Formats: sequence, structure tokens, C-alpha cells
Amino acid sequence: MVYDELRELARAKLAQESAGQTLQATDLVHEAYLRLVDSPVAQEWHSRKYFFAAAAEAMRRILVDNARRKQALKRGGNLGRLQASLDDLPEVGSAPNLLEIDEALTRLAVQDAQAAELVKLRFFTGLPLSEVAEMLDMSERSAARLWAYARSFLVIELSPDA
Repeated sequence: MVYDELRELARAKLAQESAGQTLQATDLVHEAYLRLVDSPVAQEWHSRKYFFAAAAEAMRRILVDNARRKQALKRGGNLGRLQASLDDLPEVGSAPNLLEIDEALTRLAVQDAQAAELVKLRFFTGLPLSEVAEMLDMSERSAARLWAYARSFLVIELSPDA
């Protein structure tokens, strides 16, 4: 029932990823679905909130695992691709990678689990704040405050001086 919606969310998330991403939206949705249903204990989704929270977590883990795999020594480690024009390359270390974001998100979860859940739903599924607020059973204004807090926490954690 939600396949098309999950696929659209995955497509939007993958569009935000850096160039060279080999994972496609369909692959991400299928892998997330397999992780959600391939367990010895049958899962019961009591609501849309629980399903999308689990799907966001599964997609996050898949993207993090994919990023870790790409950094493996046998796949080139930290070597990057060279472009034809060196003028177009960003400065080294200018943007955090997915593994740094995952580590910062884990630190946020220790301090505020609800804020971390909100970030997962917004960042990894691309849901609008109004839907995330509904899923987390809070007002849209409270969700906006929590989103501002979580973003500022992550900006500080991901800054080069942190």
C-alpha cells in the first residue's frame, strides 16, 4: 500500500546524496522492506507512524552500511574520483559524510531520543514536518522547536572544531 510513497521518499533522499551513488531508490526500498519483514518474529505495524519510523531507520542503516562499504580498503578506501576539471572540486572536508552524520545522530539519541527520531524521519525519509509531528504525536509547533534544536545540535557536532 505504501510502496509508491516509500519509493518517492527514497528517490528524494538519494537525490541529496553525493555524486557517484550507486544505490537506486527501488533498491533502497526493496532492501529496507526485506530488513523490515525478514525477522524470525512477525512484525505488526500498529500505525503509519511505527511503519515509517521503522522504514526510516532501515533506510538510514542501509545508507550508512553502503557508505562504510565504499570506504573499505578493497573498494578504494578514502580515494576519490578525479574530475576532468580540478576547479570544480569542493574543498577537502567541506561537507560531512554520511558516517559522520550517523555518529552525530547517535550522540543526539543519547541526549534526546525524540529529537533523533524526528531527524531520522525528516532526513532519511524526507517527510514534511507536519507529517513527522503527526507521527510523533506532537503539535507542529513543538516539532518545529525540536527540529531547530536537533539541527543546531548536529551543526555543532559536525563542525570542524567539534
